[in-house]
Amino acid sequence: MNNKSLGFIGAGRITRIFLQAFENRKFTPGKVVVYDTNDDVADNLVSRFPVVEKAGSLETVSDQDIVFIALHPPVIMETLEKISGAITGNTIVVSLAPKISIEKISGKLNTSNIARLIPNATSYINEGYNPVCFAPQFKASRQELLEMLEILGETFEVPEHKLEAYAIISAMLPTYFWFQWETLAGLGEKMGLDRGESEEAIYQTIIAAMNILFKSGLDPEAVNDLIPVKPIGDHHEQITAVYKEKLLPLFEKIKP
Repeated sequence: MNNKSLGFIGAGRITRIFLQAFENRKFTPGKVVVYDTNDDVADNLVSRFPVVEKAGSLETVSDQDIVFIALHPPVIMETLEKISGAITGNTIVVSLAPKISIEKISGKLNTSNIARLIPNATSYINEGYNPVCFAPQFKASRQELLEMLEILGETFEVPEHKLEAYAIISAMLPTYFWFQWETLAGLGEKMGLDRGESEEAIYQTIIAAMNILFKSGLDPEAVNDLIPVKPIGDHHEQITAVYKEKLLPLFEKIKP
């Protein structure tokens, strides 16, 4: 895929994550072109990644071998209408958004080479966990595309109907915990640890805690019984309710 040209429609967060992952691994495509309706956003991206060219139009960015749709769902369909003339039967189109199905995308574009990927912020350090699905009539080399996407981290094929669940349970998951871990790191400092000691203690314990819950063979009740003192145990029901009240409705909202 090094000789393929890449086009990104949208120069925001996820495009920046992709480009950072590529830079980390010294992956240089044949050409990288980006387009954004906000010139400042596109200019900032180009200044950060000199390998990137700023496209002056949607047609220019769409005239690449692989076109990534890095937009929010509400504007995708109208954008597909605008680029339909520039997309050929050989173009590979990869949508990075939930909700908009392959069937809807294929109804607007003259290519069967359509894929959908749910990206993950941890791809920034090449440790993403990114599910992908392909159109049934996908004719280009899946393996070549997967090899490029694996630069982002673990990339694996799933049925399309599971993508939105991965968006909630994986892609958005860090936001459920980052603020908690940051708070705990600060509390560790107040208790006498230096910042590095506090962060390392949290990091190592979280990794081990996930392993014992998901890989030890113990049931959840037995795992919880391993620690007798549970300082926020009185709030478990409240926290569980927040997850259910926020995440299940969001899942329903982003389903195709």
